[in-house]
Amino acid sequence: MGLIDSLKKAFRKPYRTISVAQAKELLASGATLIDVRSAQEWRSGRAPQAKHVPLDRLQASQAGIQKARPVIAVCASGVRSASAARLLAAKGYDAYSLRGGMAAWRQAGEPVR
Repeated sequence: MGLIDSLKKAFRKPYRTISVAQAKELLASGATLIDVRSAQEWRSGRAPQAKHVPLDRLQASQAGIQKARPVIAVCASGVRSASAARLLAAKGYDAYSLRGGMAAWRQAGEPVR
C-alpha cells in the first residue's frame, strides 16, 4: 500500500453521510433511525419511526440500539448526527448520518409528527 492509499485510509470517515432517499431505503430494509436532538427539538417535530437518543446520552451509552441493524442518526442540520454516526461507528455499528438533518427530511416532504 502506498503513502497516498495509507493517508486516504487514515482520514476516511468511519460512517457514511446519506440523503433522505437513501435513508428511506435503509429504513425500509430494517435500519434504525435515531434522533440525537434535544428534547425541545424532538417535541417540535420528528420522523415517525425515529427513536429519541440525545447526543449527550449516546455518548454515555448505546441506549439499547441494536448492533445487528444499520443505524441512521438525524439532527437538525446534519452536524450532530455526523458526531453521533462517528461515535457509533467507533463502537462497531454500521452507522450513517442523514445529510441536511430534519430540515432535509421536511424539504423532501417526508412525514413529521
